[in-house]
Formats: sequence, C-alpha cells, structure tokens
Amino acid sequence: MPEAASPHSSITFVVNGDRRTAGVPSHWTLLETLRYGLGLTGSKQGCDKGDCGACTVLLDGVPTLSCITPVHEAAGREVVTVEGLLRGPGDPHPLQTKFAEMGAAQCGFCTPGILCSAAALLERNPAPSRQEIKEAISGNLCRCTGYTKIFDAIEAAADELRRADSAPRPRDEGQHPADRRAHAHEGEAVGGTPAKEVLL
Repeated sequence: MPEAASPHSSITFVVNGDRRTAGVPSHWTLLETLRYGLGLTGSKQGCDKGDCGACTVLLDGVPTLSCITPVHEAAGREVVTVEGLLRGPGDPHPLQTKFAEMGAAQCGFCTPGILCSAAALLERNPAPSRQEIKEAISGNLCRCTGYTKIFDAIEAAADELRRADSAPRPRDEGQHPADRRAHAHEGEAVGGTPAKEVLL
C-alpha cells in the first residue's frame, strides 16, 4: 500500500512587506517555512528549542523565536526577518551598518536574531539606556566573546537614527517594508518581490 502523503497547509502572510503564500507541511515551524519554503536563510537554525535566539524574527513587530513558533500562528500576520531590515537596495539599516563598522558581528551566526531584537527596541524606544539594550537582547546568546561591541553598535545606531529623524528629508514611499504594510494588508499591489506560491 502506498505511503500516505504528509498533510500540507497553505499559509498566507506578509513577509518583509510582500504578501507570500507557502504550501508547507502542517507541522513546520515559522523558521522552517522561512528558510526552506521561502529561501530566506538570514534567520539561523541553532538550538531548535528557543534557547539561543538565533532564529529571532519580528512577528507583528514583536521579537519572536521562530524555531518554536508553529507556522500557522503567522497566518495573516506580518513577519520581518533580518533581510527585511534593509531599507532598499544597497541601503542597510543603521544597525546593520554599525555592526559591520564596529566589529559587533564577530562570527555572525547570532547576528540576525540580535539585529531583529535591537530593531524592535529602537522602534519603541529611540534612546535606550545601556541597561535597556541589555534587557532587549537578553534572549540572544553570543558565544564568541563579550557583548560590549554589540551594545556599542546598538547605541551608535540609535544615535544615527535620531539624527536622521530630526533632519528634513523628502518623502520616500514604498522603499522600506514598513512603508508598504498598509497596501499589503489591503490587498493592493506592492513593490518588491512578487508574491510566490511555494509547494514542498
């Protein structure tokens, strides 16, 4: 008798500003769907137990451990991965720039999760204290060395963001995923990567 096919689910959600639909095994996690269903490998697969934080993404703006989040919990919601922090082609988020400039990435395995946690912090608190930074990334483990360069880079990025927010600039529509959220949720066309069907 032929072996029964494993159940699949069709999940539609907004990923990095674009509406995406993926057909994946029903038991998959959000991390597995992002990495193996959609090819977004920035989020790292580390402990698979929710301990290390390397898999951290933003789910409706909240840092979330994607390795222990069933993918069906993301249906109809908004996910931002480290790839989505880019503000446009060749325009990295200040956090990404400062991590590179200040040597905060080190081996880099934990960096995507830390960047997502830090981005959420700076979104809700543009001028965090050193203690608030420590608390915000307390769920992200770095095994390379101390956290001093990481803290310094987050503080430097916060300074840069505050300066940019205070400077006049032309309106820039549709470039960053955050600028496309309303359109995506209304079902209108959005710029960037077109929606894809992925069946595994």
